[in-house]
Amino acid sequence: MKAVTWQGTHDMRVIDVPDPRIEEPTDAIIKVTSTGLCGSDLHLYETLAPFMEAGDVVGHEPMGIVEEVGAEVTNLQVGDRVVVPFNVSCGSCWMCDRHLYSQCETTQNHEHGTGASFFGYSKLYGQVPGGQAEYLRVPFANFSPVKVPHEHSDDRFLFLSDVLPTAWQALQYADVPDGGTLLVLGAGPIGDMTARMAIKEGYRVISVDRVPERLARVEAFGAEPLDLDEAEKVGTIAEIVRESTGGRGPDSVVDAVGMEAHGSPAAAMVQKFAGLLPDVVAEPLMKNAGIDRLAALYTAIDAVRRGGTVSISGVYGGAADPMPMMQLFDKQIQLRMGQANVRRWTDELLAKLVADDPFGVDAFATHHLPLDEAPNAYEHFQKKEEGMVKVVFRP
Repeated sequence: MKAVTWQGTHDMRVIDVPDPRIEEPTDAIIKVTSTGLCGSDLHLYETLAPFMEAGDVVGHEPMGIVEEVGAEVTNLQVGDRVVVPFNVSCGSCWMCDRHLYSQCETTQNHEHGTGASFFGYSKLYGQVPGGQAEYLRVPFANFSPVKVPHEHSDDRFLFLSDVLPTAWQALQYADVPDGGTLLVLGAGPIGDMTARMAIKEGYRVISVDRVPERLARVEAFGAEPLDLDEAEKVGTIAEIVRESTGGRGPDSVVDAVGMEAHGSPAAAMVQKFAGLLPDVVAEPLMKNAGIDRLAALYTAIDAVRRGGTVSISGVYGGAADPMPMMQLFDKQIQLRMGQANVRRWTDELLAKLVADDPFGVDAFATHHLPLDEAPNAYEHFQKKEEGMVKVVFRP
């Protein structure tokens, strides 16, 4: 089968790899019909390269049709249409019983001290072959896959794999009070969707980004756009947002940017330097050093009102990044964060999608491309070129 594989920093290739097969009686094989390109995939493209091996199959936002099931699979049958969450979680361990599916004890990666495995995402998270491919092996098929109706296009349901649950969890963790104001840092796929969901919940939403096309999307949905580059000519984001909220600041902030933030040149240099080192040297450096670009997180902490909440959905990687603890304590800020516990939210979100399209998912993707165009798509997406906000591959 064809699959998108990592071959080196900035080197993604579509090659032929062996078809997946049933390995456990609880496995299923799906024929992938749509699969997304996620902002998190860009971390593999460059920053987390030391944890990748040539030939790794990437991608963690797939859906498709069940082709084959293991002997112990009772919840699925051949021909079912399913979305596959990016978490590889068993659904029955202590953590899963508490809906902490991103911490599944069955698939935790003790060697690296990380949580549950997920598809297509390096040795740090299990090195499980990913979903940017023609076929995918899905473990724990009695629990993980989300059955969806055959009506509607793939785009109506595809984003249940990651974007919708990640954005919904970010919003729930933000704990915005009734009638409150939410500041969303980043208008990429997660920031964009979080803003849409918050607007539907009746909150005032201020959305920050430096890409005009992304700001136009959230503005069309009802958010107040704030261009980062223009804002920094007259002051800081925190100062501008406080001025528009009676001097107090927003009740909650969602950091949907993470380690890919601009404005941290020293950390950016460390990231690039680490990527040039041999893996045996780079891996402990990346896991134990402070290597993140923290501009977005610092902005969130500065901007949020006293007693407010910062919800972090953007991915960070440094274990020793400096935190402004005095400011956090003095402002009595609550922090919530973590990989999305996808299956915690999918049933609730699916119910919203079956009869309606409240979040505009049918038109959410900006590009639909064949799998062969993945290498160019990665490059353009990282550089924020060609209006790319959300890419969907059709294997």
